[in-house]
Amino acid sequence: MATEFKPHGSAESEINRLEIDHIVSQLRTLRVASLEHRQRLNKPPKLPSRKTLASIIERLSAALFPNRLGAPGVSDEGIDYYVGHTLDITLRDLLDQIRHELFFVSGQEIAAPSLREQAAIIANTFAKQLPKIRSLLESDIRAAYEGDPAAHSIDDVLVCYPGVIAIIHHRIAHELHQLGVPLIARMISEIAHSLTGIEIHPGAQIGESFFIDHGTGVVIGETAIIGRNVRLYQAVTLGAKRFPVDEHGILVKGNLRHPIVEDDVVIYAGATVLGRITIGRGSTIGGNVWLTHSIPPGSHVMQAQIRTEVHAAATEL
Repeated sequence: MATEFKPHGSAESEINRLEIDHIVSQLRTLRVASLEHRQRLNKPPKLPSRKTLASIIERLSAALFPNRLGAPGVSDEGIDYYVGHTLDITLRDLLDQIRHELFFVSGQEIAAPSLREQAAIIANTFAKQLPKIRSLLESDIRAAYEGDPAAHSIDDVLVCYPGVIAIIHHRIAHELHQLGVPLIARMISEIAHSLTGIEIHPGAQIGESFFIDHGTGVVIGETAIIGRNVRLYQAVTLGAKRFPVDEHGILVKGNLRHPIVEDDVVIYAGATVLGRITIGRGSTIGGNVWLTHSIPPGSHVMQAQIRTEVHAAATEL
């Protein structure tokens, strides 16, 4: 039976205004209770804006790689002006977001001058790291080009590869994390996660020439340490084996719980590496391997090998 059409604006299609007022009242009650619980009953400070941070990353990327990610039509003669102008506007916006985080953490609606000064120091220190970030990204892009036979050019890698998008976000987020604005850093990492399906905590330490091929489903935890010239494939997890709790049953935060991956390691698709273990230099971890113990340099760990070791252990018992 066909559904009867109701003209827009008819009594049947109108939302009951009294019901909306009641819902608004209920939501206000819940909101106030939440603010009381967090001791922010007075007007809470603004959080950094995810939308603004996404724009900041886009513009920083353009300043770092103006020929490929910058505005079209910029001439060779005008490129330095474009980079300088872009950085001037973008770093001012970043400073504003840093202030929001510091104000929010302090719980102050109007921040003390010391917090404004701290925000300026963070923004200026970050700006000075941009040449280093660009250099690291050059090594990452080169590693992607040299490590993937499907890559036709450096430019192809820069503008198309999700692993490169993720590492651009991470290099920026990691510097901000180190400088004391972890909320902004985490928001930037989650922007990359939404764009690429790759989740890298901004606290993770990653050496030069890092390449994530394909990328979807990769997870790299907060305390992971990754050396130089490391390659990961899709669905690799560098995670925690367990989550210890304190005497009150609350998770202990900040402990070293993620793997150390030394230089020149390759980890293939679907591998899961858990705990504060070390993957020795030059090792290869096969696809879908589940690894929870350290391995020496030059190791080759495959599923069949692990099944054999488990069977041998069971036989001994």
